[in-house]
Amino acid sequence: MNESKIKIRLMKEDDFDAIVRIDERVHNASRPEYYKAKLERFVQSKDCIPTSLVAETEDGTVVGFVMGELYIGEYGISDDRATLDTIGVDPAHQNKGIGEQLIQEFMDHLRSLGIRRINTLVDWNNFTLIQFFSANQFSLSKTINLARSL
Repeated sequence: MNESKIKIRLMKEDDFDAIVRIDERVHNASRPEYYKAKLERFVQSKDCIPTSLVAETEDGTVVGFVMGELYIGEYGISDDRATLDTIGVDPAHQNKGIGEQLIQEFMDHLRSLGIRRINTLVDWNNFTLIQFFSANQFSLSKTINLARSL
């Protein structure tokens, strides 16, 4: 598949099943509740500026997605920043440039909204994802992720 045959567009509520399917294939676990909540917030909310995107083939099959949102001042973080919190490409379509295309379109879309910086979180042991983000010009930030066991 040629990446030029992939169309990137804003995510719609109808993309739910495809997103859950892709995520399940990537992570070997089904998380429909997670995506239901995210879609309700990102797609249905009148207060949220749409930022999440999907990648689809010429026949309209969704093969990838990226989700994120704009910061609105949390913890004093300026409002010219956003977060990328979820990305997935169907394993049958990986290593074809779709993830990079999603990232680039996501960045272009955020730039058009006045965003100047984007943050994401990666598990320390997920070397594949760290390498993917590094290849897409992400680097360590000055933000520290803190955790506490309960």
